[in-house]
Amino acid sequence: MNVLRLVGLGLLTTVSACGQPEPTPPTGAEGGPTAAADGNSSRRVYERNFVFASLEGDSLFIVPWMMQTVEFADTVQREARGWLARGGLWEAFYAERWWTPPTRASGRVLPHGALRLLVEDGDAIDGILFEDGLRRLELILGEVEASWTGARGGSFEVLRGAAYLADQSVDGVILEMARASAGDAPPGGDWGFLLSGDSARFVFAADTEYGGDVEPVYRGWGDLDGDGLQWSEVRVDWSRTEAFPPARRDVPVAWRVWTADGLLEGRFEALSADIQPGQGPGPLLPVRALFEVEGDVSTVEGNFPVRGILVHERR
Repeated sequence: MNVLRLVGLGLLTTVSACGQPEPTPPTGAEGGPTAAADGNSSRRVYERNFVFASLEGDSLFIVPWMMQTVEFADTVQREARGWLARGGLWEAFYAERWWTPPTRASGRVLPHGALRLLVEDGDAIDGILFEDGLRRLELILGEVEASWTGARGGSFEVLRGAAYLADQSVDGVILEMARASAGDAPPGGDWGFLLSGDSARFVFAADTEYGGDVEPVYRGWGDLDGDGLQWSEVRVDWSRTEAFPPARRDVPVAWRVWTADGLLEGRFEALSADIQPGQGPGPLLPVRALFEVEGDVSTVEGNFPVRGILVHERR
């Protein structure tokens, strides 16, 4: 597997932005206090992700923004990360962690430093702007084309979107997802966003991460030129793994997905990735991996060659 990183975003388009809070992600069935590893029973975790994707011939252009808020009794820890992947090259161009006082809506997404937000009436996010000197990258969220609700109350929406960089505007689609965990429920697990041409999109998300007491169960959705498909129980196997020594773990690099009734079958392989270890007492460390993948998905509607992103985390 070729793991590469892009150096430098170059000159991107200049826009203005304003920072506003964002509505709290739904907690669904996992509402209530959580028992954290350090014994803090008041912790709640909110996850908000935005992934822009555009197919440019044989190349995939991806801009993922991943945001997490951890609410404790007396403080709120916030984290936001941004990547740009193009032509198999990755750059993790933004990574910040900061703390704020608790509020009634601590799970809202907030701007920080080079991360700014464009909002519309009702505090809904209309765009995301990275601005650091001459380096600028803007995502604009358009109309919702498909939306689904996860098994644990999370929300998933596919929207029309555009990315602006340098003197170029790139049209594509954006996956916006929100998940929350509390009580005894662990955070949500791995997820993916796959495209086939201009009219077919697929989303997969696990209810919990790998390595726990219960094997993860995926739910899947498809948007085929406006027609919706849903799969309530999807199995995912790692058909090939590779060692990632910095975290002393194996990470998946090839996957098989299927349903027991045979109505869904898919296989994907990683083309490029950004993989980073986290901090912990060891010996196994947390890991976060973003993979550009290629493969195919077969449904009752036919066979679809796909490109997209799969995200793997072990916390």
